[in-house]
Amino acid sequence: MSDDFNMSMRKFLKQVGVTSQQAIEEAMRNADTGGKAFPVKAVITIPELGLSHEVTGEIKGQE
Repeated sequence: MSDDFNMSMRKFLKQVGVTSQQAIEEAMRNADTGGKAFPVKAVITIPELGLSHEVTGEIKGQE
């Protein structure tokens, strides 16, 4: 793959990671999580390419 492709991909994924972490941390701070585990899902789509990629997991809140 080209350097331009790799750089644009890394830039996008970094932005997804950083902004998602900030949003999740803020939501957890504003809630009484009591150590409860929350299901989480992230979806990345590129409609023009017919791509829909879903990642699921769990995030445990602070006690």
